Amino acid sequence: MVEPYGVEPVQAEDRHGQIVGQWTLWMGSNLTIADFALGFFPIALGLSWTWTLVALIVGNVLGALALGACAGMGPKFGLPQMMISRRVFGRRGGLVPAFLNYLSTIGWFSVNNILGSYGLKILAPSLAYWQAAALLVVVQGLLAVFGHNLIHVYERIMSIVLGVMFAIISGMVLSRPAVFQYHPVLKGPVWVPFAVVLAASLSYLGSWAPYASDYSRYLPAKTSYRRVFGASFLGGFSASLWLELVGAGVAVASGHGAGNPIALLHGVARGLGFLAVLSIILGGTAADALNLYSNALAAGALNIRLPRWLLAVIASLVGLALSMVGSGSFEGYYENFLLLLGYWLTPWLGVLLTEFFQTRGRKTTGDAFLASWPALGSFLIGLGASVPFMSSALYTGPVAHKLGGADLTFYVGFVVAAGIYALWTRKRADDRTLSYQAG
Repeated sequence: MVEPYGVEPVQAEDRHGQIVGQWTLWMGSNLTIADFALGFFPIALGLSWTWTLVALIVGNVLGALALGACAGMGPKFGLPQMMISRRVFGRRGGLVPAFLNYLSTIGWFSVNNILGSYGLKILAPSLAYWQAAALLVVVQGLLAVFGHNLIHVYERIMSIVLGVMFAIISGMVLSRPAVFQYHPVLKGPVWVPFAVVLAASLSYLGSWAPYASDYSRYLPAKTSYRRVFGASFLGGFSASLWLELVGAGVAVASGHGAGNPIALLHGVARGLGFLAVLSIILGGTAADALNLYSNALAAGALNIRLPRWLLAVIASLVGLALSMVGSGSFEGYYENFLLLLGYWLTPWLGVLLTEFFQTRGRKTTGDAFLASWPALGSFLIGLGASVPFMSSALYTGPVAHKLGGADLTFYVGFVVAAGIYALWTRKRADDRTLSYQAG
């Protein structure tokens, strides 16, 4: 059955689900291609195993904190994340983060679809790239069209299937002597590539935060915030860190820090090549089902008055087109997209979390007014303050240039936006409306 709800609040009689579903959903959706490919970054940059492990652990802890904090809001509001955001930013003001999230979800879909198509072509060489990409889009699009319940079932299955598959692949990677004989030669200070890898891992897992409550909003309203937070945190953190370390191991074992990560995995796996590549493809479908579904909800938050299922179909077609465009230069496409993603994410998160915890999680009615200037202003100031710290192939700010290319944008954006919003609203924090009208 196709899910009837769009962006409207889920009514009490339709609430269902269990806490464990948050763990399996974020576990299944993060045993995926993009995590695996991200693991190649530290090896390409010349980090040792010790520095790689520390950077990935810290980055994923920070990203999982963002994911869990937003997922915990779902039961209380019964709304998608971008509709909760509108209650802070206002009906018109909330269009800004909703539009940015629309771009992010479709961008992440294309990243996963490119890698999945690479993998499918390895298993079926007779397929043209566009045929492989289109086939994956059909599968992922159907999951998004049917919606919430089918996605949860699929992720539950994938958390088990992919968990077993990647456990086998992990054993295979650890059996390669080259993994333990890795001695990189790093040119320059270690903290620069360390900062890049930390920021990339934070950005990847944290990028789920703008749609975290999309998958917890059906839980009963009295569900514990802490339990939802904990299940989401553990599911996302464990899967993301695991796959990134597998990717790093494959990069070392193959002797390459760059190149087509799927082809390198196939070569390293040898007799398990089919299983390894199939795992990567299935992981991509697990992540992209969420990307397409949440893209449709972001479109609904933009007041696009079309059925949710039709918005998912449109997103599938747009994502397919982007997959064709980005496939020719994937490494640059992925790295630039991954870093640029967090530039809007962390100022938005700073405002949203400050509002949520400032009011002790009580419901606000920001959607009743057009725009919240404290929210929008703090967001834009946080974003502007982070510009000098940006570091990518598209733009490097003056501070980042002096720091040798280290990217501190995410932290600056979050701290500045959260701090300004807290100061701007401190006198009226207890006066904000504490309930909202459903519907």
